[in-house]
Amino acid sequence: MSEAVSNPNIARHVAIIMDGNGRWAQRLGKARNQGHREGVKNVERIVDAARQAQIPYLTLYAFSVENWNRPKLEVEALMRLLESFLKKQRKQLIEKEIRLRAIGRIAELPSRVRNVLEDTIAATAHFDQWNLSLCLNYGSRTEVIDAVQAYAKATINGDENPDKLDWTTFNHYLYTTELPDPDLIIRTSGETRISNFLLLQSAYAEYYFSEKCWPEFSDDDFFAALNHFASRERRFGLTGEQIRTTHTTES
Repeated sequence: MSEAVSNPNIARHVAIIMDGNGRWAQRLGKARNQGHREGVKNVERIVDAARQAQIPYLTLYAFSVENWNRPKLEVEALMRLLESFLKKQRKQLIEKEIRLRAIGRIAELPSRVRNVLEDTIAATAHFDQWNLSLCLNYGSRTEVIDAVQAYAKATINGDENPDKLDWTTFNHYLYTTELPDPDLIIRTSGETRISNFLLLQSAYAEYYFSEKCWPEFSDDDFFAALNHFASRERRFGLTGEQIRTTHTTES
């Protein structure tokens, strides 16, 4: 908390709900899958923009647990796109020294996708400056269930004492245990829902909602979101006067 308060205008971790691929395509008279393809292309642009803006952690909501309920052909197309993206981007991630992580119930992904994903994660695991996390088969509620189950098993095994449970301990059982909490969460397409995304981790995050759909969300739009974040006063339960006094004392 002290680090976040001392650097309130610098986003260390940005998370994005990449929404509106299908609607963007339909608006232009194209198939929904074309929107997903353009959305995949935009990932590379925004990853580069994050590096340019010196954002060490970028998390993208790529596929939710609820997305399995979409039409079968669309889900299959999304899995093929994911596999293709990982194969294509592995070399780029290595050259740019970006570490890839996957957040969610990865074991439930198709084996061909999971294999490529795990290989890419392993190939980039030694990088530590830039971090890209893909939320795949992810939902915040299922994350909590998985964390509670893991913690309960640890308690039964004698590895945890429930009387001493605190947030730091419980956070260790979340998918995101290796990541700092997001400072800024961006959602595209004009929707203002959270959609079961990082509900616990975003307790003190700032939200930015863009009217643009994900395929048309440019690096300039990304920088605009960062500028909006920089204009916010993040208080973390303190008063504005306390925050300003802290900054004055530190400077």
